[in-house]
Amino acid sequence: MLVEGRSDAGAVSELARCAGRDLDAEGVAVLPMAGATNIRHCLAAFGVQGRGLRVVGLCDVAETRFFVEGLRRTGYGDPTPEDLPGLGFQICVKDLEDELIRALGVPVIEEILAAEGHLSSFRTFQRQPAQAGRPDTARLRRFFGSGSGRKIHYGPVLVRALGVERSPAPLKALLDSL
Repeated sequence: MLVEGRSDAGAVSELARCAGRDLDAEGVAVLPMAGATNIRHCLAAFGVQGRGLRVVGLCDVAETRFFVEGLRRTGYGDPTPEDLPGLGFQICVKDLEDELIRALGVPVIEEILAAEGHLSSFRTFQRQPAQAGRPDTARLRRFFGSGSGRKIHYGPVLVRALGVERSPAPLKALLDSL
């Protein structure tokens, strides 16, 4: 399973754990690629032209072009962005954090931030001039991405708060595709 980064890997692994699944025992490796631009190299190594493994993944809508091109160059035919889900590659509307924020809602995320000891940092962040006039959903996405390790920490935390049934469609579809 190819995901863009460590935060995505943590979220996917946590969803599997919440669903009572052991991906290691199922022979599934969740591989953070360090960015969508690395998809071609990962597909070349593990996909039909490499080890011949079944490969699935998760990407942000803005990164679909890298996935389509990577699939084209590594023996997966001539897919379009619309073909990605059928090939096992689920697409997040903006990114996984956006999916999780929309699924939980701002008030619940603020409760989680308070429980994790980060609400005051978020309040300070909200008051920064660059955040003026932005909706809280956009502020939260930026906040999660701005602190060292914050995205990695909060991916599993937000998935755990949602549970399996309320998880965003791309995340559930990815797990269901295994």
